[in-house]
Amino acid sequence: MFFKYKPPKELRALFIAHYAPLLLIILIGPITPALKIWYHISLWTIPTPLLPTVAAGIIIFLGGAVFYLKWEAFWHKTYNGQLVTTGFFKYIRHPHYTSLLIISIGLALFFYSTAALLLALISIPILIWSILDEEKHLIKQYGREYKDYMKKVKWRMIPRLF
Repeated sequence: MFFKYKPPKELRALFIAHYAPLLLIILIGPITPALKIWYHISLWTIPTPLLPTVAAGIIIFLGGAVFYLKWEAFWHKTYNGQLVTTGFFKYIRHPHYTSLLIISIGLALFFYSTAALLLALISIPILIWSILDEEKHLIKQYGREYKDYMKKVKWRMIPRLF
């Protein structure tokens, strides 16, 4: 089976919480241009030039999607219950969350939607909360090995930022 990993029960609610903003962006984002076209309501459109914003959104989304798929393939090829510290994990401790954030921002720009962009920004504290909670679990699971890894790889999501 390709997907061997199943999050522990105590983390499943967090997995749902960090995917919820992305799903809302997918649902709400397409409504914004429709409101402008059908009802001439542009309150929720991003106040930047349309074409460059949408083009940037496509590029950011595709970059995030490629990052996510590469991480997913690496994870399923590498993870067998041990702490993984190679590949993406040499640079950041939570590449999965990083890819979700990149995808969310890309989709919001692509949809040209302020509402979707706000959802992407709201997802940041949710992702941080998920990371902090997950790291408690990882310390319990791997102990000193994970603490040493945290010292070696200081960045959780974005190098030199967080």
